[in-house]
Amino acid sequence: MIEWYDWFVYSTFSVYFASAFFPEGNATAQLLNTALIFAVGFFMRPVGGWLLGRLGDRKGRKAALTTTVTLMSLSAILIAVAPTYDQVGYFGAAVLLIARLLQGLSVGGEYAASATYLTEASAPGKRGFFSSFQMVSMKIGQLVGLGMQIGLQHTMSDATLSSWGWRIPFVVGAVGAAGIYWLRRNLLETEAYEELDGDPATRAKRGTLRGLLDYKREVLLIIAFSMGGTLCDYTYSTYMTKYLSNTAGLTKDTAALVSFCALVVFMLLQPLAGGLSDRIGRRPLLIAFGVSAMFGTVPLMTALGHVSSFGGAFVLMLTGLVIITGYTSISAVVKVEMFPAHIRALGVALPYALANALFGGTAEYVALWFKNAGMESGFYWYVTACVAISLVVFVSMRETRDAVFFRDGSTDTATAGTGIQQAGATA
Repeated sequence: MIEWYDWFVYSTFSVYFASAFFPEGNATAQLLNTALIFAVGFFMRPVGGWLLGRLGDRKGRKAALTTTVTLMSLSAILIAVAPTYDQVGYFGAAVLLIARLLQGLSVGGEYAASATYLTEASAPGKRGFFSSFQMVSMKIGQLVGLGMQIGLQHTMSDATLSSWGWRIPFVVGAVGAAGIYWLRRNLLETEAYEELDGDPATRAKRGTLRGLLDYKREVLLIIAFSMGGTLCDYTYSTYMTKYLSNTAGLTKDTAALVSFCALVVFMLLQPLAGGLSDRIGRRPLLIAFGVSAMFGTVPLMTALGHVSSFGGAFVLMLTGLVIITGYTSISAVVKVEMFPAHIRALGVALPYALANALFGGTAEYVALWFKNAGMESGFYWYVTACVAISLVVFVSMRETRDAVFFRDGSTDTATAGTGIQQAGATA
């Protein structure tokens, strides 16, 4: 929760601190600058995915989780104390950039480490349900950030928020991350990691790019699998507050309240969908998401751009979030089920981080670019095209639900029918 609170709160409060670091231009131009830094943080995620995925496979999931929260705490402190343009010129924007790069490094490893930990700690037949709580905790973090924004909007003026009030959530995030560091130090390591076999060939490839090359097909699948899902996720859950205020014309506090209420329902849907995937499989949910998003994005985004009330905005935003639940609730478990334990954290982290950098992290910037160019509807078609590519993967991929994690942490793909080699494991 704290990791993703710190990650998302940048986007949530950028409408207030954009003018502090980039005073020139109109409101959309200022948001473009902060959105670009938001996107740059995503390009550190593959680096974090590689370094911390390697750490998770070689030193344990606990070591990776402890490191990620340390980096996140440092980044929150930097943003909280960053000087403004009026004080030091663009040096303040440089501090903001460094902090965002540290956040990207942290989150690049956090996603895979937490997804791997939750999935490995779950009983067979319950992995979809329990791994879905990763998305629950991510959205709780986002909701806490939105809740803080709504609370500050009702206790501070816009001028005060833009002046110094926006620093408060980053101070809270830094303190929270420090507390989570202590909790993670007391985690138990998963059996799947601790019981890795002692085969020298497997041990030598643990957490290495050389070992990951044995699973080139799975790496490519995850990138294509993730591009449409992560783009939709950031469009409907992260960018939507700005879209409702900057395009539809709703007030900032109304837009924040719409997002908060819709995300609460969205969060509650995740375990339900995850549990459903344990019963009917992962592919049906993914295909349902792909078909609905491909045909529904353009009309939904068009309608949201012309909405004028809280009720209308809530219903339309929630419709989009219900559609992407078929992806968000199970994307983590599907990725984890594709790899054996000795390469699992890196196998999940690196390709997913690449897809996030290319599609999720740039969603807001691309959307604002289209708007600034007077072609806002072009973004809707861009999202549709990316979802269509992912849909091809959903239809053609094999089911992963029945993948078996053996005592040594390997995945039995002969039983699961996923087409992945067993890494020297026997039943």
